[in-house]
Amino acid sequence: MWKTIRITILLLILASVAIDSWRSRYVASSWRDTLHVAIYPINGDGSLEAAHTIAALDAQAFSHVEAFMQRETKRYGIGILKPVSLRVQPQLDSAPPALSKGAGFLGAIVWSLKIRFWAWQQPQSTPRAHIRMFVRYYGPQTERVPNSHGLREGMIGLVNLYARSDMAYQNEVVLAHEMLHTLGATDKYDPRTLQPIYPIGYAEPGAQPVLPQRFCELMAGRVPLAPDQAAQPRWLEQCMLGPLTAKEIGFIK
Repeated sequence: MWKTIRITILLLILASVAIDSWRSRYVASSWRDTLHVAIYPINGDGSLEAAHTIAALDAQAFSHVEAFMQRETKRYGIGILKPVSLRVQPQLDSAPPALSKGAGFLGAIVWSLKIRFWAWQQPQSTPRAHIRMFVRYYGPQTERVPNSHGLREGMIGLVNLYARSDMAYQNEVVLAHEMLHTLGATDKYDPRTLQPIYPIGYAEPGAQPVLPQRFCELMAGRVPLAPDQAAQPRWLEQCMLGPLTAKEIGFIK
């Protein structure tokens, strides 16, 4: 009996989360009002460097992401004054459930449900956020951080960043990339080679010559330089949103 009650309660919670997610997606895709994004920092490895990085986060910490979205909305003819507002929340002590290697399709679905339930348990921001980004910082001793994820269902981002000053601008690129995943944007690179896919992964597919490209299509993650060569963008100023991405997130109706 108690098991049935627990399952019923969990299903009601998930239904509530799903309804709230649908409302957020509706607001987000309209681009009529400011989209509120809550940033929840987490010390990913318990390092002093990560702690210092988190302590230094302030109201301007993600202003470049806001400026990038403002530039791109204007480029696509959307007149909203401030399309996105990112606000840092108090540091969290708990970490999101991890996606086990080789989880498979069903495992990924279960993990997604666990993430949404875990996120629902975390403190809500003021104003209430449409998107919640849980950002884990790792010190210099971590050579490679875990993969980041942006979930459209629940509009939740799980972002892993380096607590290093020389990675600050590239961290912003990663954060913006995952944030757009929560809005429905898809990756535009070949998962085997990590090369941008032509033409959808090219910021200027009509350029002559096509290569090298000047900019990075944000959802492709790299600047195409040659048929088998691409470089990571150094900062968001080097990135753009292509027409397909713009359509996926509602810039183009």
